[in-house]
Amino acid sequence: MLNIDDIKFNVHGLIPAIAVDDDSGEVLMLAYMNRESLNITLEKKLACFWSRSRQELWLKGETSGNYLHVQEIVADCDRDTLLLYVKPDGPACHLGNTSCFVDDLMPREKPEHEKFTLCGLMELIKGRKAEKVEGSYTSYLFDKGLDKILKKIGEESSEVIIAAKNDRKEAVYEISDLIYHMLVLMAEMNIEIKDIIKELASRHVIDKKVKQEKMTS
Repeated sequence: MLNIDDIKFNVHGLIPAIAVDDDSGEVLMLAYMNRESLNITLEKKLACFWSRSRQELWLKGETSGNYLHVQEIVADCDRDTLLLYVKPDGPACHLGNTSCFVDDLMPREKPEHEKFTLCGLMELIKGRKAEKVEGSYTSYLFDKGLDKILKKIGEESSEVIIAAKNDRKEAVYEISDLIYHMLVLMAEMNIEIKDIIKELASRHVIDKKVKQEKMTS
């Protein structure tokens, strides 16, 4: 467990601080802290930096409302760089982007399936709920309402069971259908993916504690 005296500020009294989204792990921004701004961050649990251009303290979000709620601060092995795990209230970038890191210098070549994310699919589904698109199956489900969505989940669950008894490839196909319809249900009920992750994580912590208690008993 470090304290602020263990941190190595540079000759200008600053240390680079990298803000990371606590839920997604995405790097949001890089700024600098001095001793005072780090103390404020530790006290308020809101990211506070030192603006090198304005030469003043900068509580991130004080003007925009996009505060960074600090969950954890970790120093690197040399203790001269900080990682801030944060929950942002909005875009971290002053240009309105989620992250400041958006311009590719050397783009990564990815197969199409690697570009896909469940979070991206969820955003698409929520978009179909907010703005109905003619001919869209997702919009059709939202039009029909909760009972229709639940009926489809029941049907897809049965198909997963049957497929799992027969063939792996078929099971993958049916599980994909089920996950899609579960995401539609989540959007209908305003449940976020991070809510599910939080619930599963809490069960993992409980399970870990039970195992530790068994080992010590």
